[in-house]
Amino acid sequence: MKIATFNINNINKRLSVLLRWLREEKPDVVCLQELKATDRDFPVAAIEKAGYAAVWRGEKSWNGVAILASGAEPVVTRTELPGDGDDKQSRYIEAAVRGVLIASLYAPNGNPQPGPKFDYKLAWMRRLAKHARALYAADVPVVLAGDFNVVPTDFDIYRSKTNSYADNALVQPQSRAAFARLLDQGWTDAIRTQHPDAPMYTYWGYMRNRWPRDAGLRLDHLLLSPKAHARLASAGVDRDVRGLKDASDHAPAWIVLRDKPARSRDKPATRPRTRPAATRKPARATELRPLLVIDGDSFAHRSYHALPKTILTRRKRPAGAILGFANFLMRIHQAEQPRAVIACWDTLGAPTYRTKALPAYQGGRDFDDAIVEQLKIIPELVAACGFANAKGAGFEADDFLAAAVAKEEKRGGSALVASGDRDTFQLASDRTTILYPVRAGETARIGPAEVRERYGVEPEQVTDFIALRGDPSDKIPGAPHLGAEGAAALLQKYGTLEAVLAAGRYSGHAEKLRLYRHIATMDRKAPLPPLKDQTPSWEKAAAMAEKLGLEQLARRLTELARSA
Repeated sequence: MKIATFNINNINKRLSVLLRWLREEKPDVVCLQELKATDRDFPVAAIEKAGYAAVWRGEKSWNGVAILASGAEPVVTRTELPGDGDDKQSRYIEAAVRGVLIASLYAPNGNPQPGPKFDYKLAWMRRLAKHARALYAADVPVVLAGDFNVVPTDFDIYRSKTNSYADNALVQPQSRAAFARLLDQGWTDAIRTQHPDAPMYTYWGYMRNRWPRDAGLRLDHLLLSPKAHARLASAGVDRDVRGLKDASDHAPAWIVLRDKPARSRDKPATRPRTRPAATRKPARATELRPLLVIDGDSFAHRSYHALPKTILTRRKRPAGAILGFANFLMRIHQAEQPRAVIACWDTLGAPTYRTKALPAYQGGRDFDDAIVEQLKIIPELVAACGFANAKGAGFEADDFLAAAVAKEEKRGGSALVASGDRDTFQLASDRTTILYPVRAGETARIGPAEVRERYGVEPEQVTDFIALRGDPSDKIPGAPHLGAEGAAALLQKYGTLEAVLAAGRYSGHAEKLRLYRHIATMDRKAPLPPLKDQTPSWEKAAAMAEKLGLEQLARRLTELARSA
């Protein structure tokens, strides 16, 4: 099943180009964008004569999306992107074709930025991410295809001494973060997966001789759910279409899905390029994958309390936390496919600036000897898996979480922070998502919108919020008789703790409240080990599990190594 996406840039003006391409390439399904035609003006007769049934949503002069199918009737499931009943722009249509749910989408361009158009683009992408999460959870083959109007990385844009796109909405960090959030959900970028070392441009503007110079961008993407990805055979771009007379400024991008998922030994074939791409620095296959940052103590303690205390090593030592953490680590790595993993740890018994400044901080926490014993072994297991650890006297795990996020965002990447501590919500951003466990086997993905929904404040206000509200688990008192709702209301009105104090509210407690904020703020300058791309060493971890006498865990790790 060949599925293509093609920003046609005025379907009636480019109809001859479209029909020629359909005749020569014979795609089974085509997602079209930028029809620039009303519903009445859509050339349905010519499309049907070419052998395609069609569903579409038009718009006069602008936008417009359609899905064409050969040998099947597209069954429409949605004609708009949910989340904003006042949005009348024709940018999304969704249909089922031969057992695959397919969306044709045309994301807003967003220029000029900053401004209302850019704000609309980001809001639209947030709506897309929310709907995509629901589609992903349906556990069926899904393809999100279209012009996303995002250049995911610098490798997806031509090199230029004078970058005319530097201020363009297509390449802004917020736009790229919006695209990365989709990949963070688990969607596969089919073109980049199949062609990790080639630019694979899909768009060449009409101005400045960009097509002859191969000054292209990759704007058109096909994102696959796991069940669609399992059937992926090949992917490519029909770039020669861009060189035809009266062509669109985009070229069709396409994938081929097998009828059945590939067996693990099968190697997907790739379609030969019809025209050489410009010489570029090879991209790493991991470039779009996030850094996974784990609050080690959080999940070790959860494992310790969740599993029976009868789980023992060969030497009859407690092992429930070790086993539970290992299972969690394998599961989250398989689900998120990060470029690298770092587990962050507290140093038990070592004072920090927090305990020195507030002696009651985290007071009353006593740990069983059994969990303390296992906390010495779990980092060794993490290292055996090929992953990094961060630990040091004077710092908490939270500090290393923040430092890792800051470092990854600075390099232009995205991060996933797995933690059961809501203090980490201060790290949520367009590039960083918090993976927060809510119940057994279920994790909430917390971004800025979810922080606002839960607390009524922005992520950057979380430390001020904690200072005002207090935190009983950490023995931070907060402002007298205020609570969560009162703290949120003050920050919604004044913006910051300093502004609250300047307005005369709780000014008698100013010194203490500033101290509480300082204690709640994670140290983004905590020292870290190198965070280069990693290849898991599951076999080494299996040997360690075997040595401990955790035979079932050893078998699981060995199976994981064989399937990698």
